[in-house]
Amino acid sequence: MSMTNRGRRRGPHGTPRRAVAMTACAALVGTMTTGCWAEQSAMPAVRDFLIAWQVGNYKAAARGTVGADRVRVADALSRVRQQLDAASLRLSLGTEVEGSDVDQIVKKGDEADARFTVKIDLGENGQPWEYPGLMHLRRVGGTWKIVWNQTIINTKLKPGQRLAVVTEVPKRAPITDAQGRPVLSEVRAYNVGVYPGQLSDPEKTLEELSKQTKMDGGRRLDSERLLGRVRSAPPQTFLPLLTLQVPTHNALLRRLSAIPGLRFDEIKAPIAPAYAPELIGHLGPATADRLQQVGAPYQPGDTIGVSGIQLLQQRRLAGTPTVRVVAQDESGANSEELRSWPGQPPQDVQTTLDPAYQRRTDFALQGLQYPASMVVVQPSTGQVLAVSNRGTNGENRAFEGRYQPGMTFGIVSAEALFSQGGMNQATETTCPASVTVGGKTFTSQARGETSFANAFAGSCKTTLAQLGGKLDGQALVRQAAQFGIGKDWGLSIPAFTGSVPAPGDDGEKAAAMVGEGKVEVSPLTMALVAAAAQSGTWRPPYVLKDVTAPGQTPPPLSLPPESIASLKKVLTRTATQGNAHAARVSGDVVGVAALVEGGNGKKPVSWFVGSSGDRAFAIAVEGPVNTAKLAARFLTGHA
Repeated sequence: MSMTNRGRRRGPHGTPRRAVAMTACAALVGTMTTGCWAEQSAMPAVRDFLIAWQVGNYKAAARGTVGADRVRVADALSRVRQQLDAASLRLSLGTEVEGSDVDQIVKKGDEADARFTVKIDLGENGQPWEYPGLMHLRRVGGTWKIVWNQTIINTKLKPGQRLAVVTEVPKRAPITDAQGRPVLSEVRAYNVGVYPGQLSDPEKTLEELSKQTKMDGGRRLDSERLLGRVRSAPPQTFLPLLTLQVPTHNALLRRLSAIPGLRFDEIKAPIAPAYAPELIGHLGPATADRLQQVGAPYQPGDTIGVSGIQLLQQRRLAGTPTVRVVAQDESGANSEELRSWPGQPPQDVQTTLDPAYQRRTDFALQGLQYPASMVVVQPSTGQVLAVSNRGTNGENRAFEGRYQPGMTFGIVSAEALFSQGGMNQATETTCPASVTVGGKTFTSQARGETSFANAFAGSCKTTLAQLGGKLDGQALVRQAAQFGIGKDWGLSIPAFTGSVPAPGDDGEKAAAMVGEGKVEVSPLTMALVAAAAQSGTWRPPYVLKDVTAPGQTPPPLSLPPESIASLKKVLTRTATQGNAHAARVSGDVVGVAALVEGGNGKKPVSWFVGSSGDRAFAIAVEGPVNTAKLAARFLTGHA
C-alpha cells in the first residue's frame, strides 16, 4: 500500500489518488517475513525503519539510526516526498537484479547490508519510479542500527545534493488556417513565477496567489498542489506558474505585483486569436476546475487551452512534457539525471478557415448594435470557411446558438412540398392576409392567388401554413433530417444541429412549416441548409483537418434533383424580386431573408440564408436589421 503525500493530487486521467497508510504496515511486514532467516536479528531494525519512513513517522525512523543527528535524519526523510512532489511512496525489503533474487540482508559479524526497493508515484504519467536501495547496519550495544547516509534515499545522491523534478514543457504547436498559416497573433505577456529557493514563506506566497486568481473570473489555482510543485522544483531556477496577457490581465497583474516572492518575466508569444476568437479559443492558467477537464500531466499554473479549439485540442497542441528526476545541489549546479519520462511532441491543428472570407464576415457584422453571428461553408465539401460572432460575450453562437429560423426554414418546407407534396415552383397557391390552422393564426401581406415562387419571395407565411396540410408531420421531420437538422454531424467542435420535433397537431405542423413553434436551429445549421439547396447534397460540416476519426461523420445525403431544381428557382425569384433583393450583387446570389418576431420572452431575430457560387452562408442578428444588406456587404467586401 502507499502513503499519499497530498490527498488532492490527481492521476493521469484526473481521478483522485488515494492510499491507506495504516494497511501499508501489514503489507510491508508480510514482505519482510519471507527469506530473512539468514539474519533474524537485523531484520526487525530494517523493517521498523522502512515502515516508519513509508507511513511518515520520520522521528521513529530516525531513532533507529546512528551516525548523524536524528533531527537531520528525520528532516531528510520527510523531504523526499516534497522534493519529488510524490503522490505515494512504497518501500519493500529486497530487490531483483537481472531477474534473479538476491539476499535481502547480508551479515558480516557486527556489520550488515540490507537491500530494499523504493517505488515512487510522481503522478505525471502513471509510470512509477522504482529503484533499488541499500543501507548499511551496525550492531551497537547488541542492537542493530542503520548507519545514516543520504545514499539511503538514493544510492546516486552525493553529499549536499537533493532530489528535484524538472518538467520540460515543449513549445505549443500553432493553430493554422486552411493554407497552414498561424491564426494566432503575437502579443505581450508576462510569465509569473518564483525562484523556489528564494521564497521566505512559500505557503503564504502561493496562498495569496491562489486568492488573487480566484478574484479574477471566479477560478483559482490550487495552492496546495502549487506548493508541491514549487517544493519539487530546482531551487534556483525560475519556475513559471502562469502566463498573463497584456492588457487583458492588467488588473490581475497589478494585484499580483504586491505579493512578495513573485517574479515577472515579460515575453512576446503567439497566444491571441487573430480572428474567430470564440472558435479558436484562449489560453489561461490551469486552475483546479480546468485541471478536472484536461487531467495529467498538466499541473497547476500551466498555460493550457481554456476555451474553443485551444481547449478541445489541448493535448495535441501542447503535447506532454518530459519529466526528469535529478540529483543536484541547492544552487542547481552539478545536476545528474536519475530517471526521465519522455513526453509527446505537440502537433499543429489545421482549420478550414479562409482568412479572406473571415475578413468579409467580420466586416459584414461590423458596427451592429445587436449580438450577431455568421457562418460561411463550402457546399462542395462541407468545409467551414469563416465564423464570426459579434457581441455574444465570448459564446460561439454561430455554432451553438438556438434560434427560431422563421421563413428561412421555408427552404426545407418548400423542398418537402416539392418532393412529398406533388408541387413545384409554378404551382398556383393563395396568400391570404390571415389564416387559422389548428387554432393558430398566421398573418401576411395579402397577395391573393399567385405562384408558389411569388408567394415565397414575398414572405407569405400564410401560404406555407396552409400548405402544411399536404404533408404529414413525420414527412416534414424526415425532410428536415435530409438537410442534416437534428442529426449527429460528428463535428469535433460543439454545435447545435437543430431540432424539429414531430408536430402534435395541425397547428404545430403549420408553425413548423414557417420555422416557428418548436423548431430551433443554429446559424451553422442554416448555412448547411443553404449549401444543400445549392449543391443538391447535404454534406456534414468540418472545421478541423485530420482530426475526426474515420466513421465518426455521417455520409452525405443526396436530395431529389427535381425538387432541388424547383427550390433553386424559388430562391432565385426571392433574390431577384423578393425579400432578399438587396443581396443580389451578382447573378448567382440566391437566398431568403426573414424576421422572426419576438414573443414569450424571446428577442426578435433577423436572418439571411443563401449562397453565391461555392459558398453558402447564414446570418442571424438578435434584433431588427436588414440582413440582405449585410449579405451584400459580405459578398462585395464593402458597404
